[in-house]
Formats: sequence, C-alpha cells, structure tokens
Amino acid sequence: MFAAESTAADPRANPADPFGYCLNTSTIRGQKLPITAEVEIAARAGYQGIEPWIRELEEFVKAGGALKDLGKQIRDLGLQVPSAIGFAEWIVDDPVRRKKGLEQAKRDMELVQQIGGTRIAAPPAGATDQAHLDLLAAAERYRALCELGEKMGIAPEAEVWGFSKSLKRLGEAVLVAIESAHPAACVLPDVFHLYKGGSDVAGLRLIRGSAIGIFHMNDYPLLEREKIKDADRVYPGDGGAPLTEIFRALRDIGYRGMLSLELFNVDIWKQDALHVAKTGLDKMRQAVRKALA
Repeated sequence: MFAAESTAADPRANPADPFGYCLNTSTIRGQKLPITAEVEIAARAGYQGIEPWIRELEEFVKAGGALKDLGKQIRDLGLQVPSAIGFAEWIVDDPVRRKKGLEQAKRDMELVQQIGGTRIAAPPAGATDQAHLDLLAAAERYRALCELGEKMGIAPEAEVWGFSKSLKRLGEAVLVAIESAHPAACVLPDVFHLYKGGSDVAGLRLIRGSAIGIFHMNDYPLLEREKIKDADRVYPGDGGAPLTEIFRALRDIGYRGMLSLELFNVDIWKQDALHVAKTGLDKMRQAVRKALA
C-alpha cells in the first residue's frame, strides 16, 4: 500500500489539474447555515464534493431531518461525500473509553453511510496530550476501527494532527496505517498540520497516492510552529506554504482524489458563504494550475 513507486496518471484527468475539489463545511461554519444550505452552496460554487462534520449530521437528525433525503439532495446536485469529520476516541489506552469510542465510531459511520459517504476522519482524539503513545498498539486499534468500517463500507482515515502529541507527524500516521495491515488503511494529511507538526512535505513522495483518503487544503502565514493556530489558516496561495511542492508530489505519486478546503478563519466566517466557497475553489485551482503548468 505504501511505496515509493511510480503510478501512472489517470488518463481521464487533466494533467494541469488532476484533482477533485471538495468543501469542508468548517470553511463556512461561522455563517451558521444548516447542512442543506451548505450542500447547495458547495454545488453552486462548483465543487465535486462536500465534507460534513458529524455534529452537523446529528443536528440535522435532531431537527427532524431524514439523512436519506440529505443524501438524495447531495446526489441530485452532483456531489460526493468523500469524507466526513468525526472525533471518536478509538486510539486511547483506556479500554473502557476505547470501547465507547468504537461505539461512537459505529454511530458516526452509520450517519455517513446514510448520506452516501465513503470515509471518515480518524484523528487521535482523546490522546492529544499523550506523548510517546505506543504506535504499534495504535496500529492494532486502528485495525479494529478499519474492521468496523469494513462492515459498513466506510474507511477511516488516520489523520495527522499537528498540535497533538500523538500522530502529529505524517510518518506516525503512516506507520499506524502500515502496521494495521488492513487493506482499507489510509491517511489524511493536511497542509496546516504538516507544518504545525514538523513534517517535511518531501515525505509525501514515499506514499502511494491511493493510500491518501483525502487531502485537506489550506495555507498559512509564516508564523512559528509553536504559535500558529487553526484560526490562522488562509486561502491557498495567500500564505507561505510550499503548495507547489505539495501539488507536484501528489501528482507524481498518483493521487487523484479530492483537495478539501478546510479553514477556520474568523474573518472569512464573517463573509457571504457562497462568496467564500467560490473564492476558495478559485484559489485552489489557480494554485494547482500554477504549480503543475
């Protein structure tokens, strides 16, 4: 699954723009729109996918919404759900908490399944303050999560969290995925988190493209790693991230999945949501085409 090998480009893809584009709903969270409106905005802006947060799906159901109807809306608008954002405590050492975490993961996966989703983020929730986590033990736990997902058609993505003391580096997430020895194992890198956690983007070239579930896209100002925070994220191309190197690496390893715009910028949250979505998509495409021209 993970190898420094050459993968032929998808002949259907445009070499100058080989990726799909997805809107992570965090980008317009501050506008406080219902998930149905966010889906419509993603489609109107021109995205191919939407990446919702589990809490939004729960709120939708709590308000009386039917997930099958939401799934139909997504499909009818030509969108996919390549990933979703959840925070189940699958990785923690405490067996009682871990059992509850897997139960939560099952509920989360059921929600994603009902709207036609295929993957869910698996960050090190509950272990962010735990240094020196046993990564081989984490790999066993991740395999259990993958086995759960296999029954439901949902693949969990071992997510890099740069602010965490565990799985903060790309290599740690990759190790957990490799040592799980599960065929659906995959990782979820993020431009911001690679920098925050201290991973050099050159490491992406050691991963086969199909081992990346989705790639979170953003940019950041050149602040110190210790001080930079999620709210500092900016549109791709508006910061100092090595986007050209990242896009070229993703192309060269054969990644043909989606770039999902994930921002937490308070200033952006004050703007019109459709304008934000369109601006983000335009800036992603411009950055990709500039890098791959």
